[in-house]
Amino acid sequence: MNIIGVRILSAALISTCTCASGFAADAAKVRAIADAAIKPVMEKNAIPGVAVGITIDGEQHVFTYGVESKETGRSVAPTTLFELGSISKTFTATLASYADAKGGFSLDGKVSTYLPAMKGKPFGDVALINLATHAAGGFPLQLPDDVNTEKRLLSYFAAWEPSYAAGTQRSYANPSIGMLGYITAKAMGGDFTALMEGKLFAALGLKNTFIKVPKSRLVDYAQGYKRSGEPARLTPALLSSEAYGVRSTASDMIRFVGANMGLVKLDQTLQQAIARTHTGYFSVGAMTQDLIWEQYAYPATLASLLEGNSAAMLKTIPVSEFRPPMKPRDDVWINKTGSTNGFGAYVAFIPKERLGIAILANKNYPNEDRVAAAYQILTALAAD
Repeated sequence: MNIIGVRILSAALISTCTCASGFAADAAKVRAIADAAIKPVMEKNAIPGVAVGITIDGEQHVFTYGVESKETGRSVAPTTLFELGSISKTFTATLASYADAKGGFSLDGKVSTYLPAMKGKPFGDVALINLATHAAGGFPLQLPDDVNTEKRLLSYFAAWEPSYAAGTQRSYANPSIGMLGYITAKAMGGDFTALMEGKLFAALGLKNTFIKVPKSRLVDYAQGYKRSGEPARLTPALLSSEAYGVRSTASDMIRFVGANMGLVKLDQTLQQAIARTHTGYFSVGAMTQDLIWEQYAYPATLASLLEGNSAAMLKTIPVSEFRPPMKPRDDVWINKTGSTNGFGAYVAFIPKERLGIAILANKNYPNEDRVAAAYQILTALAAD
């Protein structure tokens, strides 16, 4: 057993549940399943705090463990805010799909339709759908350090040359989804952050999800920790809001997971937009690339999930395009990981089983441990 992990957990480990009364009788059983998977991962990785949201046929549970900060010792609560990292991209894709569903904007359109300055440039010919599927033609994982103003951003993309034909290779990149968010906001005639917080999060019923954390909620913002143990929080940068800048709670995230399975009552147009984000466009081994979301045929093996969420997936990889795209289906495992320097998160759901999970931690720890814990929990619940 990891000694550091024991010290952190010895006095601070807690576990609480908020759930609908219809499933209250089984809450202790769900908690036991979560505890069995989460506590060993916390000990192994010396994670100070974790919040886990679980939805079972629309009944939502939240379990909290450890502390928001090693310095203050304040316990993690259902209201604790965590950085989501790249899970933020799923919200950006949802906003773009929502704009498409409402009309006047099309994910099948080209960049130049919405950014006229890109006409005649290679970037202008990129289809927006390829920005949302990491298949636009090749971008670095991050923008170059000197691209730090909007003017330099547009100059960078105006000068961009593709490394491969669109739709033939998957190259996981923050600039592509970041530009999808930027373009969507321009098309909607608003500021990206304002549109996310004022329209999308509000329409989803997410009252504790932010890009810019209000001063009144800073007290709930967990302190993050690097793998080395050093404190760390996100430093905003160009396109960070669009690619990895959302903060949220386990309660809100499990509501979002439920909404992705149609278990939350929403506006019909928004529900249609969410469903479209589960359309499959490319296959990459056992993984199917949706609009940011990644899916696997269900039942999925742990080995395939570990491979699909491994560091190797950050490299440029050949893909096979679905023609026509694969329609949303229920017999799949859909997931997304997210990390910042100080936080690690994972969400997954199985529409067929009406099961989903969100695991939020205030430390960046290996994806394989997140995936394995979620797999242990969901498979146990599915078998019950």
